[in-house]
Amino acid sequence: MKKTARVPAVCSVAALLALLAAAAGFAQKEEEPKGEFGELIEVTEVFLDVVATDRKGNVVAGLGKDDFIVREGGEPVEITSLAFYTTRHEGETAAAAGASAGEAAPELPASRYFIFLFHDQRRNALPGNRLLQQQLDAGRRAHEWVRDQVTGSDWVAVLSYDVKLVVHQDFSQDTGSLVKAINDAAVGNLKEAPVPSERGRMTAGSEPSLWRGLPDVADLDRETTRLYDALRLVAEACRPIVGRKNVLLFTAGFGELDPGLGIARPDVRFYPDMEQALNDNNVAVYPIDLVPPELNHTQSDFLTQLAVDTGGYYHRNVVNFITPLQLISKENRGYYLLSFRTEYPAGEKGYREIDVKAKSGKIRVRTRRGYRYGV
Repeated sequence: MKKTARVPAVCSVAALLALLAAAAGFAQKEEEPKGEFGELIEVTEVFLDVVATDRKGNVVAGLGKDDFIVREGGEPVEITSLAFYTTRHEGETAAAAGASAGEAAPELPASRYFIFLFHDQRRNALPGNRLLQQQLDAGRRAHEWVRDQVTGSDWVAVLSYDVKLVVHQDFSQDTGSLVKAINDAAVGNLKEAPVPSERGRMTAGSEPSLWRGLPDVADLDRETTRLYDALRLVAEACRPIVGRKNVLLFTAGFGELDPGLGIARPDVRFYPDMEQALNDNNVAVYPIDLVPPELNHTQSDFLTQLAVDTGGYYHRNVVNFITPLQLISKENRGYYLLSFRTEYPAGEKGYREIDVKAKSGKIRVRTRRGYRYGV
């Protein structure tokens, strides 16, 4: 989220120089130089959602501006505002481990947004089709999580991806609809896409919606032939939804294998656009590994990078899929929204990296790695 104003970087200065020369037999007159003006700059306020937890994964409340260090392009910037958005119920507490004596951020109520995305593993072979077994187990545990831990302030959507993106359930708080959608996504049952009239009815209300921001069905099929593009479009569809959005990506990985190193790397043709879209729309990705825990595989570095770049966390070596779901739920009970101001030449577009740390070594911080400007 960004707020932008345009101001001149330098006051305009006009200088007129007239040089006349007369010498024996000729005279020379120089042209008047053109006035020189300073370039215009954009002043933008950048907003970052920051998850701060202790070493046990508990949300740390009660922090203030002085408890964070923010750098843009390696240079420190001043935090202009800070608020704490929380789903904690009245009477609950969260320790401010290592907080400074400064003023604590005000607490504001917030909803949580979770997007379950099952990367279908039926095409990937392991002995005994163990990847599919893992996927089905993940679906069962996701049922359990929805039934037992979704609160009245939570919104959940369910998607799957095989050769295209499928929306099984738009954001909903209805437990029965979510459980059915998770089952369909986990077993690979393709949901028939809504007709235009039904889709219009689904998106007419004020509830958060992915369908509202996604292309028409035919275009969606054509534009999501890669998981990179599916994640990018999901991120862009989340733009109107204020707050932190979390993609719980059940996958065995989708990076490109480097034959020389034997490990997967991001595809440079598609990864930057995907990452920037996720970051620009406050969407964190939590990859949850479907590869059986006793097996090492080539995708771990790629999935770690995806999580770090977007402010999520990579859960690997999963024995029971309820564990990562509980941890993700726990650390998203609250987050800080901080802002700072930055400048760039008017009309310029680009991407800038940022780094946020807590001053206390007892606090762990996760946030996105950068933001797009000039868009």
